[in-house]
Amino acid sequence: MRTRTLVTLVGAVAALSVPAAVPASAADTAVLTTGSAGGTAVAVGDVLSAPLASGTNATLYSSATGTSGVVCSSSTFTASVTDNPAAPGTATESVTGQSFDSSSCTSNVVGVTGVSSITVDNLPYTTTVTSDGALTVTPASGSTIQTTVKLRTLLGSITCVYQAPSLTGTASNDDSSIAFTDQEFTKVSGSSLCFSSGFFSAEYGPVTDNGATVYVN
Repeated sequence: MRTRTLVTLVGAVAALSVPAAVPASAADTAVLTTGSAGGTAVAVGDVLSAPLASGTNATLYSSATGTSGVVCSSSTFTASVTDNPAAPGTATESVTGQSFDSSSCTSNVVGVTGVSSITVDNLPYTTTVTSDGALTVTPASGSTIQTTVKLRTLLGSITCVYQAPSLTGTASNDDSSIAFTDQEFTKVSGSSLCFSSGFFSAEYGPVTDNGATVYVN
């Protein structure tokens, strides 16, 4: 009787331990994974990158509802992962590069004949991504997010400098993209041909880690 009771007890404990392992495994899923949602965790130090989503443009318009400003069809960003905790949680990245191919940029601002360059200043920026897809970009303490736009005009070259305290966007697993919509920048220097406010919109994707698609959990 004693032997049978011990065997039964051991079996019961083993049976109870099986379902207990399921939530433990789920809890180990990182906020950022590759391959699929719930896939392989992105390692701290990995560099993520993305071009503009196919068929889309990055725009800097003079108003949230207007179409006057600068349009670019080629842009990329790179960011190094600095923290990737278990989901649900908040992953952190350091944006080390964001470039715009000036040959792909045009402007329909009256008096402007072309775009010489667009430079993102004051890098790196810190980006946080939460499990629900909310994305926030902030500069280093005491700094600001800044973009310098150099334009060719009928009267020569002009430089327009725009700043923003932070940016917010959305990460989507539908196409492994991040999107920014009408993020407002304020002109801090430049001629009267530089519009007083710039509203930035862009969708980057797919976001990849060494070629593997990145998902948010």
